[in-house]
Amino acid sequence: MLSNACAAPPAASPEDRYIAARDAAIEKSSKLYDAGKFDEGAQKAEDATRGELQAQMSEIVGDSARKGFAPPKLNLDTFYKGDEGFGMLDGLRFDAETGITGEKAGSNGADGKYVEPKAHIIVTTERLFARWLRAHKDWWDKGLKNVPQQIDAALKFEGFYTQAISTDSAVINFNALPIARPASATFAHAFLAGRTQSDIPNEADEVFVSAEINGKVYVAYGSIEPPVQVPACSSDRAGFNKRAEEADDKLRFNQIDRKAYDKLGDFRQQGEDAFRRCFTQRAPQQASFAQATKQAQALLEAAIGK
Repeated sequence: MLSNACAAPPAASPEDRYIAARDAAIEKSSKLYDAGKFDEGAQKAEDATRGELQAQMSEIVGDSARKGFAPPKLNLDTFYKGDEGFGMLDGLRFDAETGITGEKAGSNGADGKYVEPKAHIIVTTERLFARWLRAHKDWWDKGLKNVPQQIDAALKFEGFYTQAISTDSAVINFNALPIARPASATFAHAFLAGRTQSDIPNEADEVFVSAEINGKVYVAYGSIEPPVQVPACSSDRAGFNKRAEEADDKLRFNQIDRKAYDKLGDFRQQGEDAFRRCFTQRAPQQASFAQATKQAQALLEAAIGK
């Protein structure tokens, strides 16, 4: 009993050390930002801390390279709590070396516009993923559905991707894609997606894939060509939007009162809901849907290093 009482406490795990160092960086940067004292020196210190955290993450994850992808970076946009990109998934992120047109990513292309990487791969561990889920249990305000606390359920929830990887727009899950689960994976999922800052987009131009393999979680996303479109669904929504405009005009010109206007309902929301139902039903019938599935399968294989 005396021996047990004098025993040293168990050493902190690599994940524990990473989380402690990350949280210290967040606290330090947030205080400086809030006080208006985040200067060049603070930026240099933060960059050094980011490098240390990336080294710790590399040790935890154990992945160092992906064919066709640049060396990994820490998948955290910012350490400042007030930034839009705060709270992204802890892990290593590999960015594709090329854009969707085949031009080199990270610089301006032939048209003078910046070339975004055509795909991204994030690798983390189940333990870090579970800790991230707990931290995001009540991330959004009341009335908004937060991320599920089970890993498989979280990976099927579109809100997870908005919080984990997206810094300026919401991820919209249009359809699940029928990919084949790798033999080594206990779980794999893919879906057709788009992003928005307001209305649901008329086409799906991205795929998202995820998998759990041997204690690791892989999340990848990328642009697809061609995008998946269903013109009939867009036409239906346009009809609802026209009705909404007509109702707005009638209210504006006193042809109906507010009570009558409210009884008409929210035509724009009805149009959004109808469009999404229509797209989910009809997208699998498009030739582009099969092509998107193939691209999702290839992205998953690249993510797991196959």
